[in-house]
Amino acid sequence: MGIYDFTFYDLISRNAVAFGGKDAWLEVDDGRTVTFLQYKEKVDRLACGLQKLGIAKGDRIGVVGKNSLDYFFLYGAAAALGAIMLPINWRLSAEEVAYNLNDCQPKVVFADKEFQGSIQAVKDKLSSVEKYFNLGPSGGEFLDFQTLLAQGSELICQEVHTDDGFVIIHTAAVAGRPRGALLSHGNVLCANMHINYLCGLFPQDVHLNILPLFHVGGLFMATASFHAGALNLNVSKFDAEQAVRLIAEKKASVLIEFPPILSSILEQHEKTGIDISSLRAVAGLESPQTIEKYQKITGGKFYVLYGQTETSCLATFGPYDDRPGSAGRVLPLAEVRLVDDYDRPVPVGAVGEITVKGPMVFKGYWNLPQDNAYTFREGWHHTGDQGRFEEEGFLWYAGRKAEKELIKPGGENVYPAEVEKAILAHPAVAKTVVFGVPDPKWKEGIKAVCQLKEGKSLGAEELKDFVGERIARYKKPQYVEFVAELPTLENGSIDRNKVKEMYGGNS
Repeated sequence: MGIYDFTFYDLISRNAVAFGGKDAWLEVDDGRTVTFLQYKEKVDRLACGLQKLGIAKGDRIGVVGKNSLDYFFLYGAAAALGAIMLPINWRLSAEEVAYNLNDCQPKVVFADKEFQGSIQAVKDKLSSVEKYFNLGPSGGEFLDFQTLLAQGSELICQEVHTDDGFVIIHTAAVAGRPRGALLSHGNVLCANMHINYLCGLFPQDVHLNILPLFHVGGLFMATASFHAGALNLNVSKFDAEQAVRLIAEKKASVLIEFPPILSSILEQHEKTGIDISSLRAVAGLESPQTIEKYQKITGGKFYVLYGQTETSCLATFGPYDDRPGSAGRVLPLAEVRLVDDYDRPVPVGAVGEITVKGPMVFKGYWNLPQDNAYTFREGWHHTGDQGRFEEEGFLWYAGRKAEKELIKPGGENVYPAEVEKAILAHPAVAKTVVFGVPDPKWKEGIKAVCQLKEGKSLGAEELKDFVGERIARYKKPQYVEFVAELPTLENGSIDRNKVKEMYGGNS
């Protein structure tokens, strides 16, 4: 490690001194708490156990589990060793989990008891995995997590640098293939500092940790709160009734969310009358009605943003009230440029592709050099999203480029091509177009417009179930419409724009 390096493990060591006996984490499910000093001690013991198991710098550690203290211990232990965390979305199907694990070849996999059965079913496909461990309390078919903590604490320090990889998070499937975005220690720390500065996080804050630790928003809000010396109040699964009670009892003050989390909390508050006024800062993607309702009830601020996994969650950020409808202004340590199809900057007010550079830009897609060369062309990360700047510097999101159509139901990323591939596997479907439509609960819903083969019949619910058995259930369409014939272009291909124009409602 060089004199100018600073890693997530350095932050853990720093906080053990700076905040020592202050609580860093409260596990709501079982009541466990750890101080910042105790967190470092446990991390060192876990890292020692992993090191004796043969985990070295650069090795991947797969995790399939819901938010927990032991999950967060693993992030710390990986940082100490220079290993790379590979958190997997537990909502994926067993085959999708197997694909993401095989993509990055982890040496060891940790899993909650409830997911061990599905992993067992694909074990024969996971050739790189040498050991499987239970995540959390003992139980299940895998090795006991606690045995790793009993291997001593004489950690052999590793040469880990700020720019070394720390976590791989798979993005939505492009042309049916998820891509693993590699984020460095520096990416995480940059995101932490931006969140802490822009939201004004301090040690007295309490973060209600709801979004999953496999999601860049959930992970970085947890690490940012840890960085600030604040308390992470962790729940393994969102429940509006529990959330309202915890906000009141523990004085939770910060939260990052996706629809319908905030609206559910506000509805529960109105139903029970429980005080949630401690909630002073919420960030996410929400409707103006929900934002304004939250601000009226709590007096707190709502923060809007634009970002993606590849930009360490953020590229622009700001209070909703500064310019309602916008995605805020460019981060202090970032540059955002809007360009045309030839990478020429567009004038203020014109729509262009959002490109980003700065210390928040990821290291690249795992083992995909051609994709990286394309994404990083001209020395900028090309997001595939579009936007426009106004004179005052606020970014307005303007949709996705045609090459990167994306649907975001409840904050998850879903590519139409992946859903279309699953639908077309049904023997009754001849053609389909999948796209996003407004949805009152999820903000954006998935709609499939299908043309059946001649003489075939199929029901909407039957098709939804068919898709849900092949890919993660959150990717299946909420809305299905069958039509006699899909419009085509002169070359015979489906006219996707015409389909959206004709059937863009969610009926």
